[in-house]
Amino acid sequence: MIADLAQNDALTFEHLATILAPPPKRSLADEVLERLRDAILRNELVRGQQLREQEIAESMNVSRGPVREALNQLEREGLVIRRRKRSALVAWLSREDLEEIYTLRNSIERLAVTYACRYATPAHLAAMQAIVNAMASSVESGTTEEESADLDLRFHDILYQSSQHERLIALWSRLRPQCYLLLLNRNAANPDFIETSASGHQEIVDVLRERDEERARSVIEHHVRFAYETVLARQH
Repeated sequence: MIADLAQNDALTFEHLATILAPPPKRSLADEVLERLRDAILRNELVRGQQLREQEIAESMNVSRGPVREALNQLEREGLVIRRRKRSALVAWLSREDLEEIYTLRNSIERLAVTYACRYATPAHLAAMQAIVNAMASSVESGTTEEESADLDLRFHDILYQSSQHERLIALWSRLRPQCYLLLLNRNAANPDFIETSASGHQEIVDVLRERDEERARSVIEHHVRFAYETVLARQH
């Protein structure tokens, strides 16, 4: 009996040692990337602004190498555009960009909710519900465009995590920054929009609880289409 308990304790310790291992060390390029990405998403670096490696390196007191790596990654994420002579500009979303983001997101979110219907745990559903509750509360308390976009993406982060589809999650992480830029163009601080958005996200949670894959795909298609059409309406 005691031997069995000791063995279980050892297994528990080994398990904890695996999941609670020290976080990997972040490289200098990772630090530069995070700060540049955040500045772009917070509109501190505005659309079309030129990003010069030397100026960024000097302001951050780093060499040009980490800055170059960070800009390359931001280009892959769609937040930076490279021009001739390798100059970089903060990206902007054209009508064609919006169309591509919408069509891709529509496809991968249909897959995400399909898998979420199968594999979402009570903890995933509770986490999504908590975010929907925060959205609903902000109807009365008020919110900013950035806060509304943050809540929206945090909800979809959990949705993708609940799919337990690793490659799908990785694809979402690549598309996520561009979706954030799109969400900032929805007039998301408007109380009427916040209420509609909270209702739409609640519908997603409800259908996931029902494990109805066909209806889940229909709900998510409507949800993504609504976000896309809202952005288009603001551009006219």
